[in-house]
Amino acid sequence: MKKIAIAIALFVSTGMLVSCGQGNASSKVKKENVEKAEKRDTSISLGAPTVSFDKEEYDFGTVNEGEVVETTFVVTNTGKSDLVITNAQASCGCTVPVWPRNPIAPGKTGDIKVSFNTNGKPNKQSKSITLSTNTEKGREILKISGMVTPKKKA
Repeated sequence: MKKIAIAIALFVSTGMLVSCGQGNASSKVKKENVEKAEKRDTSISLGAPTVSFDKEEYDFGTVNEGEVVETTFVVTNTGKSDLVITNAQASCGCTVPVWPRNPIAPGKTGDIKVSFNTNGKPNKQSKSITLSTNTEKGREILKISGMVTPKKKA
């Protein structure tokens, strides 16, 4: 039994020594990854971007069922690093947001276009659009609302 335990210990320690290898770890690091990390770190040191909107809520008033309502929210990057909007998710499939896919530089603006199809959505409506961003909060919420006059039944 003692011989088996010694053999296992010898096998494990040999395996550990061999697995460490003798290659140079720094030769495996990709230069492009180091450059990206440096850029990211510089951006982080400036602080998270901050946003402001021309409006955070839009009331489309009273419209007839079947109409498509559209609006544009203008987002301004008021921070010191690039603003990235990674996703815009509406609370309903009847609401479709289109957002800038490229980063918004500090001091620059971008448009978030939202369309709402009122077909099958009678009466008071309220929808939200959640933006996934690299701001400190991580998400921003925009809202649209209004009244949809139902279609007359035949």
